[in-house]
Amino acid sequence: MSPTRRPTLAQVWSVVEELWPAALAEGWDAVGPVTGRPEQEIGTVVFAVDPVQAVVDDALERGAELLITHHPLLLRGVNSLAADSFKGRVLHTLIERGCALLTAHTNGDSAVGGVSDVLIRSLGVEDSVPLTPSAGGLAEEGIGRVGDLPRAVSLGEFAERVYSVLPSVAGGVRVAGDASALVRRVAVCGGAGDSLFDEVRASEADVYVTADLRHHPASEAREAARGGRPYLVDVSHFASEWLWLGAAAGTLHRALEDRGFDVQVAVSSVNTDPWDFILTP
Repeated sequence: MSPTRRPTLAQVWSVVEELWPAALAEGWDAVGPVTGRPEQEIGTVVFAVDPVQAVVDDALERGAELLITHHPLLLRGVNSLAADSFKGRVLHTLIERGCALLTAHTNGDSAVGGVSDVLIRSLGVEDSVPLTPSAGGLAEEGIGRVGDLPRAVSLGEFAERVYSVLPSVAGGVRVAGDASALVRRVAVCGGAGDSLFDEVRASEADVYVTADLRHHPASEAREAARGGRPYLVDVSHFASEWLWLGAAAGTLHRALEDRGFDVQVAVSSVNTDPWDFILTP
């Protein structure tokens, strides 16, 4: 069937729910529609990591009627949406310009083809399983992923591979471990993953790739490993999740096209990593 018509926002919401079910979200999370009239027609959708003003402006310049972000705008309660705050300004801009907002956060992490799926495949691991299976979900759904490379490589070579597939950010890639040590079993968690060290150890991973590793959890993990496995690769939170956007955009476009809808789906060009430069020895 060739696409002939635009979907309503409600129809896009329905497809998003099929792809990244809200039931897969963690209990503390806030996912799903944030703004928008269900009957509005959607011609252009833009994906981004963060719902910040620069992303909103970029989406509107592209003619978007729907912005889908990975991170929630309203994860924690607020008492005011006045436009003198950055969250209020974002919401006012979206509503006044007729652009809806939807969040796919930990449901986008856990789903098949989600954030960690895309990240681990980009590193050369074709078959993986969740580090933490989703409660009530399918066996292949859950937070994080672990699997094996086709062949063992040095930690230094693996770290270069991580660096090469991620978008350029000021913080680069940090590594803990012997650069010449061989690694094959890889665990990943897109976004902040220092709460999963027990699961990583249980998976017998040689190396763990995640973001936002704080000093104490990382130090304790290295001490527990006595300098051995799992080695650690710490990356930008934004960069680890940015890889998913292109895959998600393609998946949504195909799903809408299969239903006979004509929609443009794009990825925001705005880099929302918060750091601008870094000083190193």
